[in-house]
Amino acid sequence: MESPLVVGVDGSDASLTALDWAVDEAVRHTLPLRIVHASMWERYEGVVPAWTTDRPAGQILAENIVGVAAERARLRAPDLDLATDVLAEDASTALLREGREGTLLVVGSRGRGEFADLLLGSVSLIVAARANCPVVVVRGDRHALEARHGRVLLGVGDHDVDSPAVRFAFREAEVRDAELDVVRTWRRPAHEPVDHLLMTGDGGAHLAERSAELLDKALEAAASQHPGVHLRRTTSEGSAHRVLTERSAAADLLVVGARRRDRLVGLELGRVAHRALHHASCPVAVVPQRNPDTTEGGR
Repeated sequence: MESPLVVGVDGSDASLTALDWAVDEAVRHTLPLRIVHASMWERYEGVVPAWTTDRPAGQILAENIVGVAAERARLRAPDLDLATDVLAEDASTALLREGREGTLLVVGSRGRGEFADLLLGSVSLIVAARANCPVVVVRGDRHALEARHGRVLLGVGDHDVDSPAVRFAFREAEVRDAELDVVRTWRRPAHEPVDHLLMTGDGGAHLAERSAELLDKALEAAASQHPGVHLRRTTSEGSAHRVLTERSAAADLLVVGARRRDRLVGLELGRVAHRALHHASCPVAVVPQRNPDTTEGGR
């Protein structure tokens, strides 16, 4: 049986937006959809005695949230293979476990009860930073959510030669029949000696040329496997998180990689992924890559 696409719902507007996005994504990839809601009602309300027919209010609320979400999904895609579950644990733990068996995890940018001025909810951040599978945090304007731009945006860093993020982006562009806009940034060294090699002639041109070579190398394998994907390759001077955030305004999905280190405790998001999750104008896919020997947690 094919691994499902998993979406977390909590009844908030953001989670319903994520649900709609997840339904469309499951249809694109012909994947089963699993809708989950995590609730701690058992811990706080206790187990109902066997002789009573009353159910805790928390349980009723949890079941209603999942029921409404399932009905919404069926109305959007009647033929979708759909399953639901209510999990009696905290949301982060439940979703991270679900991600071990899922193809993709989808969450909203904020949950029910989050402060209105938060750019990103705590559950979304934890899941994106720790999950073993790709995670999409659904955010952005209507044009992006409805895939009107026809463009997938991919940020390529130093460790992205035929990386999971690169392969993920190509698959998304192919199934959406969208342009793949690939960006690699470069920056001049902050303290470069005057007589340095790069200062003889146009140092910027040298860095841009080198960046383009590395970009071609990163894409070579995936491009050969997906020859129908229209590529737009860009090298740009500046910080990657700023360039990608700005370009996300014209994209339906931004894809970034996040390196995971074995036995590391804590959040594993580089600056690029962290900034994208908080400020991108479209949904953000964070694709993990295991690098046991790396000394950094991300780009």
